[in-house]
Amino acid sequence: MSVAFMTYVLVIVVPYLRHEPRPVGRAADFEWHFLVPCRDEAAVIGGTVRYLREAFPGAHVWVVDDDSDDGTAQVVHGFRDDRNVHLVQRRRPHARTGKGDALNDAYRTLKLWMGRHADADRAVVVVVDADGRPARNCLDVCAAGHLFGDPAIGAVQVDVRMVNAGVRQGGVPRWRGVVGDLLVRMQDLEFRTAIAAIQLSRGVAGTISLGGNGQFTRLSALDSIAGPAGRPWRGSLLEDFELGVHLLTAGWRTGFSLDAHVHQEGLYSLRRFLAQRTRWGQGTMQCLRYVRRIWASSHLSTLGAAEMLYYLAQPWMQLLGTLVYPIPLLLLAHRAVTAPGEVWAWFIEGAWVLFTVYGMFGLLPFVLWGPVYKIRCAPSIGWARAVGYGFVYAVYIYTFYITSWRAVVRLARGRNGWAKTRRNTERVTGDVALDH
Repeated sequence: MSVAFMTYVLVIVVPYLRHEPRPVGRAADFEWHFLVPCRDEAAVIGGTVRYLREAFPGAHVWVVDDDSDDGTAQVVHGFRDDRNVHLVQRRRPHARTGKGDALNDAYRTLKLWMGRHADADRAVVVVVDADGRPARNCLDVCAAGHLFGDPAIGAVQVDVRMVNAGVRQGGVPRWRGVVGDLLVRMQDLEFRTAIAAIQLSRGVAGTISLGGNGQFTRLSALDSIAGPAGRPWRGSLLEDFELGVHLLTAGWRTGFSLDAHVHQEGLYSLRRFLAQRTRWGQGTMQCLRYVRRIWASSHLSTLGAAEMLYYLAQPWMQLLGTLVYPIPLLLLAHRAVTAPGEVWAWFIEGAWVLFTVYGMFGLLPFVLWGPVYKIRCAPSIGWARAVGYGFVYAVYIYTFYITSWRAVVRLARGRNGWAKTRRNTERVTGDVALDH
């Protein structure tokens, strides 16, 4: 299994390292609508709206205020003289029911605003987080002939980067600053190398998935899966992957580009990071209900269906792994206590080779991403640091075993609500950090 996994990593690394930029298209050939779902984002939404309007003057910005308590709507009202800025306000009890519901409200409002005679094939909906900063070239990149220039492409995902990678958090003890800096760096490494390489490889299987930030979707593709209720997003905590499942099984193709990116804020806090990844893990578990749909789809190849099912199985495999992997070590420890001489003789007579080889093949698929990150993303860092990042990344991966257990406990307790991830600059106030 270790050899097979190492082979898989090498197979996806090579195309990633060899990737060359592809020709871009003309953004003016399309109509662009940015959807920015918000809940208590007064601290950042003003800067985001200003950036989007300045960087993409021809685009429309739709801010979805999910009944915020902090004045988010008032900040957006400050742009009321700008005809390209729109506010979609939700009110409880119909608000705070999940990001997917907020996006569905924005979708229905956009459809009413455009009218029934609008060209939905030319309109593209872009989902951006409240602190998101899409690269200025992203519209031209997504308009390329191999992306939205191809009428069969229903959605495009761009590369995701952490805007605060390499920026030490201020106002905290030195040790916490170091740990937080490493955590943000690992998030940047994960998205820009491992996830990006996996996305490129999914192009072969035809199963490129979507992310919540930097997610571009053709309006006609959303229309095709919205149903009578006008709900392209179906309520999973992993609403982006869920949307991709419905698009792919409806016959649309999806694309991915490394030639443009969206910046988002990496989390310094391990607690908030674990909460975020628990939500993602729980969303993946919820999407298990689509196994039959994926396997039965005539629009997916056998390879594509197998790849998607493997992704859905990962949190469950991690749960199984935490139960199975310790068994040999516990048996060995028991034997070492009851017959230490026998175990020592076994070790020095050749068992050490087994442990060495196992350790190498267990670590190399993760340590490898450190040097890859240097080569492709951060050439200014030294090789020693790059290798060190690789070892830290190998430890970072084990957090997913923790979050898988947290996710299954939430499922068992019926806690399926969506919780906003607090920004690095926010203080804990009210119920921001609680489930809703």
